[in-house]
Amino acid sequence: MEKAKKDLILMMGGQGSGKGTMSKKFLDDNPGFKYVETGAMLRALPAGHPLKAIIARGEFVPDDELQALLVEKIVPTHNTLLDGFPRQLSQAKWLVDTFANKFDIVAVYLNIPRDLMERRIKQRIAEGAGRADDADAAVVQRRLDSFFDKTMPAIQWLSINPDVRFIDVPIQDAPIEQNYNTMKNALAKIRTKTR
Repeated sequence: MEKAKKDLILMMGGQGSGKGTMSKKFLDDNPGFKYVETGAMLRALPAGHPLKAIIARGEFVPDDELQALLVEKIVPTHNTLLDGFPRQLSQAKWLVDTFANKFDIVAVYLNIPRDLMERRIKQRIAEGAGRADDADAAVVQRRLDSFFDKTMPAIQWLSINPDVRFIDVPIQDAPIEQNYNTMKNALAKIRTKTR
């Protein structure tokens, strides 16, 4: 028997935590999931769009603008993996208020030390795989500061919210498969539990 509500999995973690890589591996294992990556969605906006200047400065897009884009993408008829949202407490509260009655929400926190984040960002720049916003050291530091100042309170709130299942995945300086298997095993356990 199919469960009543679909899963809405939130892939959370700082810059360099491996959200994109972990998401891709999860989607390979779970092809029925719809993938909504807010970063790619925003980067795909046309040149000259007013949100582009905000993103280029390493700042957060206003909540109402982002929420309007997300409401169109997240539909309760599909299991959904959401990568890159919420990024602050107000967004986490909006997301739970809007979707908890439509989805089983699972927050996956890729818990990575700041020094490892910084090493990974430098490595992807050196390998030519960095994004445009990785190249500016000041923007990188601002994004890391924003994660700890603004996103961590959202993660902490989600970790104790009764409408959210929460997984803390410690990210090691290890091959991706090892970190992915840790996440996959924790996710499999929590998704099979009934509320």
